[in-house]
Amino acid sequence: MRKLALLLLPISLFAQQNKPTTGAQKLSAFAKQKQMLQQSPYKDLQWRLTGPDIRSGRSTDVEGITGNPNIIYAAFATGGLWKTEDAGNTWKPLFDNEATLSIGDIALAPSDKNILYVGTGEANIFRASLPGSGMYKSVDAGKTFTHIGLESTGTIARIIVHPKNPNIVYVAASGNEWTYNNDRGVYQTTDGGKTWKKILFDNEKSGCIDLVIDPSDPKTLYASFWNRVRKRWSDPMPEDGDYIYKTTDGGKTWRKIVKRLPHTKFTGRIGIAIARSNPNVLYAFVDDHNKKRDPKPNETDSYERQVQKVVIGGAIYRSDDKGETWKKQAEIHDFFTPFSGTYGWVFGQILVDPKDENEVYAFGVSKAISRDGGKTWEKWEPSDTTGDWTHGDNHAMWFDEEDPDRMIVGNDGGITITYNGGVRWKNFFDKIPTTQFYTVSYDMKTPFNVFGSVQDEGTMSGNETNIFGKDPDTTLRPWRMAPGGEGTQIQIDPVSPNIIYSSSFYGRLMKTDMDKPRRQGVKRMSLFDVGRIDSLRGEWLAGTLISRFDNKVIYHGLQHLYKTTDAGDNWQRISPDLSYNKASAKGVYPYLIYHQTITAIAEGDKQGIIYAGTDDGRVWLTKDDGANWKEITKGLPFNKHVAKITASIHHPARVYVVLNDRRQDNHTPYAYRSDDFGSTWLAIAGNLPASPVNVIIEHPEQLNIIFCGTDMGVYISSQRGKTWVAMNGNIPAAVSVNDMFVHPRDKKLVIGTYGRGVYILDDISLFR
Repeated sequence: MRKLALLLLPISLFAQQNKPTTGAQKLSAFAKQKQMLQQSPYKDLQWRLTGPDIRSGRSTDVEGITGNPNIIYAAFATGGLWKTEDAGNTWKPLFDNEATLSIGDIALAPSDKNILYVGTGEANIFRASLPGSGMYKSVDAGKTFTHIGLESTGTIARIIVHPKNPNIVYVAASGNEWTYNNDRGVYQTTDGGKTWKKILFDNEKSGCIDLVIDPSDPKTLYASFWNRVRKRWSDPMPEDGDYIYKTTDGGKTWRKIVKRLPHTKFTGRIGIAIARSNPNVLYAFVDDHNKKRDPKPNETDSYERQVQKVVIGGAIYRSDDKGETWKKQAEIHDFFTPFSGTYGWVFGQILVDPKDENEVYAFGVSKAISRDGGKTWEKWEPSDTTGDWTHGDNHAMWFDEEDPDRMIVGNDGGITITYNGGVRWKNFFDKIPTTQFYTVSYDMKTPFNVFGSVQDEGTMSGNETNIFGKDPDTTLRPWRMAPGGEGTQIQIDPVSPNIIYSSSFYGRLMKTDMDKPRRQGVKRMSLFDVGRIDSLRGEWLAGTLISRFDNKVIYHGLQHLYKTTDAGDNWQRISPDLSYNKASAKGVYPYLIYHQTITAIAEGDKQGIIYAGTDDGRVWLTKDDGANWKEITKGLPFNKHVAKITASIHHPARVYVVLNDRRQDNHTPYAYRSDDFGSTWLAIAGNLPASPVNVIIEHPEQLNIIFCGTDMGVYISSQRGKTWVAMNGNIPAAVSVNDMFVHPRDKKLVIGTYGRGVYILDDISLFR
C-alpha cells in the first residue's frame, strides 16, 4: 500500500492570493534589469541563434504604407516589433531594448508616417500570453521609442490615430489576462501621449477589445467591450457584458448600440469593422456560444476530447445605419469547421475591402471571404499553388487603401503577403526569428539535435550546428517537424535517439520511432487518453521524464504519477492524486483547461528517488519509487504553479524548485533551494528583477554555479542563488526564457525562448 505523509494546510490559505503586479512595478523591474545588464561582466556575451527557420511566432498586428510596398511593420505576441524597408528581403527588430516583447497592436499616424504608436500586451489571452507595459511612441519611424504611459492596462487590443492630428489617439485597453482590474476601457490622449484620459469604462471585468473610427467623421467611433478573464482551469467563458458602444462627439459621451444583436449571456468577443467606401455600413463578428446542434456520434474537438456541445461559433452581423440596428447575415463556423468554435476568444477579426462595402473578410483558424455583404462565405485560400502555403490561426490584416489587392496577414506562423488579392502568397518564416518555445530537450547523437515544443506548431527539431540565416550542413538535420504536439515535455532515449516520448495534447503520451514511416512509428499510450477517460487530467505541459539510470524506465504525470519499466509497453500508477483536487478548480467542457495535475518531475542521485510538483503548488518526494510519498511543500508559497524541479547532480540531498504565478498576474520571482530533500527551503530569488521564473539548472562541472531563465531574461549565480548576474548578452533585454539545458556530453548551454527561438552558448568554460 502506498503511503502519503500529508502536509496539512489551513483552509483559509486556499483563498489567499498575491496581488497582481502593477504597471509601475513592471517598469521598475525592467529598470533594474537594464542596470544589471549594463553592470554585468557578461554584457558582451554572444549567444548563437540556431533557429528555427521554418516558422515565425504568432503575429498580432501588421502595418504597411499605402503606395510604398517596401516598408512593412510586423508585431508579434512575444517576439517584439520588426520592420523591413526592402519589401521583406531583410528584417530588423525595433523593440529589443524595451520592457516587453509582447505587442498587442501598432498604428502609424495617417498624417505622418514617421509617427508610430505601439500598444503592448497581447490581447488574445492565450494560456501563455505575456503582459505588456503600456504605450510607446516613435517619431522617427521606429528608430527610437519613448514610453508614454498606460503601463497598468495589462493588454492593449487596438490603437486609433486621428486621420489629421497625430497627437489625438484612442486606445482600446483590454485589461489583465488572469485577474480583474480597473485599468480597462477606452483611453484618449490629445497631446501625443503626454497625458491620458479614460473616456469609456464599464466595470473591472469588461475591457475594450476592438475600436474603429468613421473615416468620414473622426468624432464618430465604435468600441466593442468584452467581459474577459482566464482562470487557471478554464478558457474564457461567456459572461454578460459584451456590448458595442458608439460616440459621435469624439468620446465625450457614449451609448450602447445592440439592437438585434444576441443577448450577451452566451456571447464572447466581438470584432467590428467599418466600410471605408460607405461608413454607414458596419460588420460585427460575434463569438456566439449559444447551442447550434447536438454533437454527432463520437465527434471530437481539436484537442481530441469528446464533444458535448456544439456552439454557433462565428456569427456575422451587419448594420446599414451606422450601428443603430443590426441584422444577422450568416453563421460560418460549421462551414469552416473548425473556424472559431469555442475558442473564438482568440480571433474575432473582421475587415472590409476599402473600396467595396460588400467584400468582407473574417479570420479564425482559416481565412474566410464574403462577396455579398456577409451572406455567403467561402474559404479564402491561394489558388496559385506555386506560391507559399498560408498558415492557420489568423489575427491581423492590413489593406493598401489604393491597391486593395496588396494585403498583409498576421497569423500564428508569422506574416504573409499577397499582391494579387490572395491568389498567391509569400511567407517570411526564414526572415523573422520569433518562434515561441515552451520546452527544449536534446538527443545524444553527434552532434546533438535540439527538440522543442512550439506554440501552435507541434514539436520541432534541428541540429545544434544550425545558424539562423545560414544554409545548414545538409548532412545534418535542418529544422523540421518532429513527433509531439505543441504542449509537451519531450524525452529522447539516450541509447536509441530515434525513440521519442512526447504528448499530443494534455498529457496524451505517445512513443515514436523516427526511423520508421510516420504512421507506422507511432504508439499511443491508451492509458493516458485524457478527455475520453473523464477521470484523468493532464496539463498542457504534462511532466515526462526518462530515468538516467535505465532508458526503459519512463515517468509520466497526470494527476497521478505513472511508471513503465519496459519502454512504454506496460504502465503502473505509483502515486495517488498529488494535487489538491478541489472541485472549484476544475473547468467545464468546452472551456476546461486540465488543472491540478503534475507539471514537474525530477530524479535524485539514486534510482527510486523521485520529486513531483503540481500546477496547484504541491511538491512531493518518494525515496522508494512510489511506495511512500512525503509532501515537502512546507516553506514554499501556497498555490503557485510548479514550473520546474531540478535535483542536484553535485549534492544528493539538494533540490531546486521554481514556481510561477503568472496565472494570477503576479510577477514575483519564486526560486527555492533545499539541501535536505525538501525538509527546509531557502529562497534564492535574491536580486532577480520582479519577473516570473521558469527554470533553474546547474552547471555540470562547477559546483556552485546555477543558471536561471525568467520571463525577463537569463541569469547566472556563482553562489547557488545568493546573488544573480544578468547574462543576456546579445539576446533581447525582455526575452522570455522558458526552458534550458546543458548538454551532458558537449557542455553547451541551450535556451528555449518564448518568442525568439533557440540560442546556444558553445563554451561554458568561461563560467568559473
